[in-house]
Amino acid sequence: MAYYLSPRFIEKLAVHITKNYLNLPEVKIPLLLGVHGRKGEGKTFQCELLYDRMGVEVVHISGGELESPDAGDPARLIRLRYREAAELVRVRGKMAVLMINDIDAGAGRFDALTQYTVNTQLVNNTLMNIADNPTNVQLPGSYDDTAIQRVPIILTGNDLSTLYAPLIRDGRMDKFYWQPDRSDRIGIVGGIFEPDGLSSQDVAMLVDTFPTQAIDFFGAVRAQIYNEQIRDFIYSVGLENVSRSVVNTTTPPSFRRPDFSLSHLLEVGHRLVSEQRRVDDMRLANEYNRVLQAPPTPDNIHRDPNPSTPTAAPLPHSPNGDAPHCPIPPA
Repeated sequence: MAYYLSPRFIEKLAVHITKNYLNLPEVKIPLLLGVHGRKGEGKTFQCELLYDRMGVEVVHISGGELESPDAGDPARLIRLRYREAAELVRVRGKMAVLMINDIDAGAGRFDALTQYTVNTQLVNNTLMNIADNPTNVQLPGSYDDTAIQRVPIILTGNDLSTLYAPLIRDGRMDKFYWQPDRSDRIGIVGGIFEPDGLSSQDVAMLVDTFPTQAIDFFGAVRAQIYNEQIRDFIYSVGLENVSRSVVNTTTPPSFRRPDFSLSHLLEVGHRLVSEQRRVDDMRLANEYNRVLQAPPTPDNIHRDPNPSTPTAAPLPHSPNGDAPHCPIPPA
């Protein structure tokens, strides 16, 4: 399967990676490159295609690893993986990168309710320190003044504005907003359906029919095409025999080539769009959670809208004073 690699992606990432391995006199080169954009548009996949084509070694960190019950562990992990990437350059004689996926999910702050932990602060500070001193990255508890290889760091995320502002400033981080245009989308979707014999005209029609959908939508459409054959297979062997026929067998099941006609793809695509709309329209959380129905305000946060016991009437104030007084009933 020949996957499509966008020329814009090649230009931005290849230049950034190569530039960090060159000795350019008196030029401040950002160590970090933040690739951001809408969800499901193939940011990580395009990066992996470029690494494979350039022969670049990759050391990965997931956004989920940027938090830990133990304070300082994520910052230590970043330093350790960075030094591992530098060691790969020395041992294998090939360029390497440190790639942190979904950085905004792991170290970003989306609203006032997002918890800002010690680890979040240390992750931001560690990345800034590495960006400022890329050849002097020490592990906690030790110090070695031997310079290590400079290694570019690639960050992917949806919204880089959720990160600490000094981290993403120019000079530390270069930014690349990835939004595939029509030609990119046709090229990527054409690579997805290349094994299925879909013509370029049908690919263009499929892309133009769903112009607002992300790239991964078309991969989901292709996967859905096989559901009909899998359903028939389950009915043919029986529910009680599915596990034995799939896992505990020397002859795994095989399937014929499904119907990848344009009309069938459009039908499946519209079905997926319908399911997306149901999710957006139902919003049952608003119905089930009173907090979402009426967010608390300073005026009503401690007020019971339906008090079970009557409240006492306020005491009257004295004519010439502010303190309330209780009138004495006549004897």
